[in-house]
Amino acid sequence: MKSSELFYPTLREVPSEAEIISHQLLLRAGFIRKTSGGVYTYLPLGYRVIRKIENIVREEMDRAGGQEVLMPIVQPAELWQKSGRWEVYGEEMFRLQDRHKRHFALGPTHEEIITTLVDSDIHSYRDLPLLLYQIQNKYRDEIRPRFGLMRGREFIMKDLYSFDIDDEGLDKSYHKMYYAYKQIFQRLGLRYRVVEADSGAIGGNESHEFMVLAETGESEIVYCDSCDYAANVEKAVCIAGEAAEAAPLAIEKVHTPGQRTIQDIADFLHIPASEQVKTLMYTADGELVAALIRGDRELNEIKLKNALECNELLMADEASVKKLSGAGFGSLGPVGMNVKIYADLEIAAMHNFACGANEDDYHFKNVNMGRDFVPEAILDLRNAVAGDPCPVCAGKLNTVRGIEVGHIFKLGIKYSDAMEATFLDPNGQARPFVMGCYGIGISRTMAAAVEQNYDENGIIWPMAIAPYQVIVVPVNSKNKEQMQAAQSIYQLLREDGLEVLIDDRDERAGVKFKDADLIGIPVRVTIGPKALQENKAEVKKRWEKEAELTDIDLVPEKVLKIIRG
Repeated sequence: MKSSELFYPTLREVPSEAEIISHQLLLRAGFIRKTSGGVYTYLPLGYRVIRKIENIVREEMDRAGGQEVLMPIVQPAELWQKSGRWEVYGEEMFRLQDRHKRHFALGPTHEEIITTLVDSDIHSYRDLPLLLYQIQNKYRDEIRPRFGLMRGREFIMKDLYSFDIDDEGLDKSYHKMYYAYKQIFQRLGLRYRVVEADSGAIGGNESHEFMVLAETGESEIVYCDSCDYAANVEKAVCIAGEAAEAAPLAIEKVHTPGQRTIQDIADFLHIPASEQVKTLMYTADGELVAALIRGDRELNEIKLKNALECNELLMADEASVKKLSGAGFGSLGPVGMNVKIYADLEIAAMHNFACGANEDDYHFKNVNMGRDFVPEAILDLRNAVAGDPCPVCAGKLNTVRGIEVGHIFKLGIKYSDAMEATFLDPNGQARPFVMGCYGIGISRTMAAAVEQNYDENGIIWPMAIAPYQVIVVPVNSKNKEQMQAAQSIYQLLREDGLEVLIDDRDERAGVKFKDADLIGIPVRVTIGPKALQENKAEVKKRWEKEAELTDIDLVPEKVLKIIRG
């Protein structure tokens, strides 16, 4: 491909709306353009990367026994109502009506459609297991689309669904996909971790996320330094420490004027945050509840929501809380609180702690659980942090940030049972399909690859998904000898089956080099006047600073070794 004919409008300035590096570089390098908030057009270079990711995914899905289908984006509401998710999914779902006032959704996911499809055509255990997948656009009405392709309203996804006769079969399908996903991300050339994860709105009783490691990742991962344990911070199991022996002291009410935060109380009463308890108020499906967490910890709302088995968990508004307790947020505590109280595991190990007294500008000292209040339940409610003990072995947990690019779930009979999707077993009895679902964010993977592979000059694409593998740059396109040498190398590389771009534009050499670095082509071959006098060309790897002079006749062989080696 000639650069003069390629549509890649590069930008010299960083677009003001772009907050993270992948968003900045994909816009600047001419890979994507914003159509509206969270919706993007893929330009030729961007779409080449997308297709390469899709092809690797497709090859590994086919290798694992998957069969590709293509399901509709527009989905009838009655299918989602039958599964029970029409209301549960919430405002992220794009909903619409046709001219006959029938309700539909733009598919954020396809469990309902695929379950209905299989139920209509698969009737016997002899037809199982079955693995069906698609690569298609998905739609979610994000409240705040941001970070370019990371959190959009329209995105490209691969979703595969497995159908088995029992849990043993599901385990086999799950492990097939687990292995296939590892193969995919290895082939993509990305550094990643597999972590235990929360199943969220998809449901199911087991799930793993595939996280590309990057400092800008939106998710925090904890992992053990002594074993293979790793989990998303939303899922990571926390262990309560052993309770220290301490005699309970008499509870004491103290005046704390204007002291509302944990740090305020720490400074005012000289009580460290680790010896305070904060009381957080939520509405769980409309019911006010209190959650207790140590003062220096963060509450994990997903753990709380899962423990309460509620559809909607929201922070309570201060007016409702004050009406109930008589105090504002800065003075809340569990003593005398007339709602269900859920305490983190660490609270049970604390003695003589400080907390709000449910009266503005007052706090209690020397509060003890059991004597002064009794919680509804004691639960694991906090976020894990670096230094916590591993829940599997005696090691310590570390943290790293990552970007979720893949997620696999064991659904069991969640959807097949709700939608009455059954097959006949060997005894002729109707049984629900045992299901799994397995997703990869194709467009998100492209952005994640950039977050992990860039420098001050632009993108450094992994070889497997680079839009072109080689760019040939004649320093002066008007120079006949340089252009002839460049054209010769260009043709030879193409004959070797490589994807080659030749920068034949009438631009300064500096502009060509900057664009080549910006768009991230892995190998650059430069034909300059001095080197050409010695019948040589410069071969430079994008990830290295220095170029290497190579005999012109040996350039194709050298480039092939770099790309295929």
